Amino acid sequence: MTEHAPPRSRKQRKQDVLDHLRQDEDAWVATASPDRVPTLVPLSFLWEDDTGTLVMATRRTNPTAVNVTPGGPIRVTLGPTRDVVLIEGEASILEGRDLPAATRDAFVAKLRWDPRSSPWVFLRITPHTVRAWREVNELADRDLMLSGTWLV
Repeated sequence: MTEHAPPRSRKQRKQDVLDHLRQDEDAWVATASPDRVPTLVPLSFLWEDDTGTLVMATRRTNPTAVNVTPGGPIRVTLGPTRDVVLIEGEASILEGRDLPAATRDAFVAKLRWDPRSSPWVFLRITPHTVRAWREVNELADRDLMLSGTWLV
Protein backbone atom coordinates (compact mmCIF):
# COMPACT_ATOMS: atom_id res chain seq x y z
CA MET A 1 0.00 0.00 0.00
CA THR A 2 1.30 3.46 -0.94
CA GLU A 3 1.73 6.09 1.75
CA HIS A 4 -0.21 9.30 0.98
CA ALA A 5 0.16 12.78 2.38
CA PRO A 6 -2.65 13.75 4.74
CA PRO A 7 -5.70 15.18 2.96
CA ARG A 8 -5.81 18.95 2.55
CA SER A 9 -8.67 20.86 4.12
CA ARG A 10 -11.33 22.21 1.79
CA LYS A 11 -10.09 25.71 2.58
CA GLN A 12 -6.55 24.77 1.50
CA ARG A 13 -7.84 23.04 -1.63
CA LYS A 14 -9.86 26.12 -2.60
CA GLN A 15 -6.73 28.25 -2.21
CA ASP A 16 -4.75 25.74 -4.31
CA VAL A 17 -7.48 25.85 -7.00
CA LEU A 18 -7.41 29.65 -7.06
CA ASP A 19 -3.60 29.53 -7.35
CA HIS A 20 -3.94 27.19 -10.36
CA LEU A 21 -6.54 29.47 -11.93
CA ARG A 22 -4.43 32.57 -11.45
CA GLN A 23 -1.06 31.07 -12.44
CA ASP A 24 -1.63 28.26 -14.94
CA GLU A 25 -1.84 29.14 -18.61
CA ASP A 26 -3.37 26.05 -20.20
CA ALA A 27 -6.24 23.69 -19.49
CA TRP A 28 -8.01 20.75 -21.12
CA VAL A 29 -11.48 21.68 -22.38
CA ALA A 30 -14.18 19.11 -23.15
CA THR A 31 -17.41 19.69 -25.07
CA ALA A 32 -19.74 17.48 -27.07
CA SER A 33 -21.66 18.07 -30.28
CA PRO A 34 -25.47 17.79 -30.40
CA ASP A 35 -25.03 14.22 -31.71
CA ARG A 36 -22.78 13.47 -28.70
CA VAL A 37 -19.39 13.44 -30.41
CA PRO A 38 -16.87 14.47 -27.72
CA THR A 39 -14.07 16.95 -28.26
CA LEU A 40 -11.12 17.46 -25.92
CA VAL A 41 -8.59 20.21 -26.64
CA PRO A 42 -5.97 22.20 -24.75
CA LEU A 43 -6.66 25.93 -24.60
CA SER A 44 -4.92 28.82 -22.90
CA PHE A 45 -6.96 30.78 -20.39
CA LEU A 46 -7.28 33.82 -18.21
CA TRP A 47 -9.04 33.63 -14.82
CA GLU A 48 -10.96 36.74 -13.85
CA ASP A 49 -11.20 37.02 -10.08
CA ASP A 50 -13.76 39.82 -10.24
CA THR A 51 -16.24 37.85 -12.39
CA GLY A 52 -15.27 34.34 -11.28
CA THR A 53 -15.01 33.21 -14.90
CA LEU A 54 -12.42 31.73 -17.23
CA VAL A 55 -11.76 33.35 -20.61
CA MET A 56 -10.34 31.31 -23.49
CA ALA A 57 -9.96 31.80 -27.21
CA THR A 58 -10.38 29.37 -30.08
CA ARG A 59 -11.08 29.53 -33.77
CA ARG A 60 -14.74 30.08 -34.58
CA THR A 61 -14.78 26.90 -36.72
CA ASN A 62 -13.13 24.59 -34.16
CA PRO A 63 -15.44 21.93 -32.69
CA THR A 64 -15.06 23.45 -29.22
CA ALA A 65 -16.60 26.74 -30.39
CA VAL A 66 -19.15 25.02 -32.62
CA ASN A 67 -20.30 22.83 -29.71
CA VAL A 68 -20.85 25.78 -27.37
CA THR A 69 -24.39 27.04 -27.40
CA PRO A 70 -25.79 29.68 -25.06
CA GLY A 71 -25.69 27.97 -21.72
CA GLY A 72 -23.84 25.04 -23.26
CA PRO A 73 -22.18 22.62 -20.84
CA ILE A 74 -18.40 22.49 -20.72
CA ARG A 75 -15.72 20.78 -18.63
CA VAL A 76 -12.28 22.16 -17.92
CA THR A 77 -9.45 20.38 -16.14
CA LEU A 78 -6.27 21.86 -14.71
CA GLY A 79 -3.21 20.28 -13.20
CA PRO A 80 -1.57 16.88 -13.44
CA THR A 81 -3.31 13.61 -12.55
CA ARG A 82 -2.07 13.85 -8.94
CA ASP A 83 -3.43 17.39 -8.49
CA VAL A 84 -6.73 17.49 -10.35
CA VAL A 85 -9.00 20.51 -10.67
CA LEU A 86 -12.24 19.65 -12.48
CA ILE A 87 -14.55 22.51 -13.42
CA GLU A 88 -18.02 22.03 -14.88
CA GLY A 89 -19.98 25.00 -16.05
CA GLU A 90 -21.53 26.77 -18.97
CA ALA A 91 -19.83 28.64 -21.75
CA SER A 92 -20.83 31.49 -23.98
CA ILE A 93 -19.12 32.78 -27.10
CA LEU A 94 -18.09 36.40 -27.34
CA GLU A 95 -16.67 38.31 -30.26
CA GLY A 96 -13.48 40.17 -29.40
CA ARG A 97 -15.31 43.50 -29.51
CA ASP A 98 -17.87 42.21 -26.97
CA LEU A 99 -15.25 41.36 -24.36
CA PRO A 100 -14.37 44.27 -22.04
CA ALA A 101 -11.15 45.99 -23.08
CA ALA A 102 -9.52 45.31 -19.70
CA THR A 103 -10.21 41.57 -20.09
CA ARG A 104 -8.86 41.52 -23.65
CA ASP A 105 -5.73 43.37 -22.53
CA ALA A 106 -5.22 41.05 -19.54
CA PHE A 107 -5.62 37.99 -21.79
CA VAL A 108 -3.02 39.31 -24.25
CA ALA A 109 -0.62 40.29 -21.45
CA LYS A 110 -0.83 36.93 -19.65
CA LEU A 111 -0.70 34.66 -22.68
CA ARG A 112 1.48 36.74 -25.02
CA TRP A 113 -0.76 36.42 -28.08
CA ASP A 114 -3.64 38.44 -29.42
CA PRO A 115 -6.74 36.59 -30.66
CA ARG A 116 -8.91 39.72 -30.95
CA SER A 117 -9.49 39.43 -34.67
CA SER A 118 -11.38 36.93 -36.82
CA PRO A 119 -11.32 33.88 -37.04
CA TRP A 120 -10.95 33.84 -33.23
CA VAL A 121 -13.74 34.01 -30.67
CA PHE A 122 -13.58 34.14 -26.90
CA LEU A 123 -15.24 31.63 -24.61
CA ARG A 124 -16.40 32.88 -21.22
CA ILE A 125 -16.85 29.94 -18.87
CA THR A 126 -18.91 30.30 -15.72
CA PRO A 127 -18.15 27.50 -13.25
CA HIS A 128 -21.06 25.74 -11.56
CA THR A 129 -19.09 22.89 -9.98
CA VAL A 130 -15.44 22.79 -8.91
CA ARG A 131 -13.82 19.65 -7.57
CA ALA A 132 -10.19 19.16 -6.53
CA TRP A 133 -8.23 16.18 -5.23
CA ARG A 134 -4.73 14.72 -5.20
CA GLU A 135 -5.16 11.21 -3.83
CA VAL A 136 -7.98 8.85 -2.90
CA ASN A 137 -7.97 10.28 0.63
CA GLU A 138 -9.31 13.58 -0.75
CA LEU A 139 -12.14 12.13 -2.83
CA ALA A 140 -14.78 12.33 -0.09
CA ASP A 141 -14.49 16.14 0.22
CA ARG A 142 -13.56 16.97 -3.37
CA ASP A 143 -16.57 19.26 -3.98
CA LEU A 144 -15.48 22.86 -3.47
CA MET A 145 -18.21 24.61 -5.47
CA LEU A 146 -21.76 23.47 -6.14
CA SER A 147 -24.45 25.39 -8.07
CA GLY A 148 -21.97 28.23 -8.59
CA THR A 149 -21.33 28.79 -4.88
CA TRP A 150 -18.06 28.08 -3.11
CA LEU A 151 -18.62 25.74 -0.15
CA VAL A 152 -15.68 27.22 1.78
